[in-house]
Amino acid sequence: MTALQASPPRPSSLRRWLSLLGPYLLLAPGLIWLVYFFVWPAAQMFLMAVSSGSLDNGFKLTWTLTPLHDALFNFPTQWSHSLLYGAISTSLDFLIGFPVAYTIAFRGGRYKNLLLFLVIAPFFTSFLIRTISWQILLGDEGPILSFLKHTLGVVPEEFSILYSPFAVIAGLTYNFLPFMILPLYVALEKIDPALLEASGDLYGGRWQTFRKVTFPLALPGVFAGTILTFIPTMGDYVNAELLGSPQTRMIGNVIQGRFLQTNDYPIASALSFVLMAGILLAVFIYARALGTEDLTG
Repeated sequence: MTALQASPPRPSSLRRWLSLLGPYLLLAPGLIWLVYFFVWPAAQMFLMAVSSGSLDNGFKLTWTLTPLHDALFNFPTQWSHSLLYGAISTSLDFLIGFPVAYTIAFRGGRYKNLLLFLVIAPFFTSFLIRTISWQILLGDEGPILSFLKHTLGVVPEEFSILYSPFAVIAGLTYNFLPFMILPLYVALEKIDPALLEASGDLYGGRWQTFRKVTFPLALPGVFAGTILTFIPTMGDYVNAELLGSPQTRMIGNVIQGRFLQTNDYPIASALSFVLMAGILLAVFIYARALGTEDLTG
């Protein structure tokens, strides 16, 4: 080798800039989408929430806090229904979905793909049609009550399930169950079977292995599943509209009515903004309490 060996060519400034900006360029489409379809509408919704006026005369930004105050304190029943129905349906989805996800992940074998297809199969049908199907299923002369009333005679003729909190919660639980099962399955599928075998080698029983190994490693799936289930159930209005009654209305029904029926855009925007802000705050607190950042970090 000679002392005057040529040094390798230095990368051009364009390549250097591309290497620095490459990750940001890859993120740009997603960031633009997020800003345009979430941040900007959320800002517009907040501005409408502090405006005054009517649809006929137009709305003017007055920075009034009256709509936000009314959104917080004028609908306590609907807020409580949303929280209660959302929490119950999310809990039921977890109690139903975890065994299903566990079975598919560890016992599914060659039938995993078939079982996963059966989980997502309801999505091939419209959300509205699925809810109307529950309206038929839970009707007074539907297959369930008709059998219990006329065949077994175990319930009285005037007994009814439809248009009750039970019907609303049943519809919410059914419609959002796949959102719980799929994240749980992904988290359980990632668990190395060797860890479970090691727990058994260390004289850990099945329950002890589940409590100290399986469930802690599945916490990211639990977090994702509960969030993906609780958020849409809180804002849902279709199930309460079709399966419930005026006494079971949720906050989503109020927002829908204010937007499309009374054209009270400031109150509707205030309700939407408070709902969104409350959910974001609850998600942050929930993530800190569950400690999922330690598992996914």
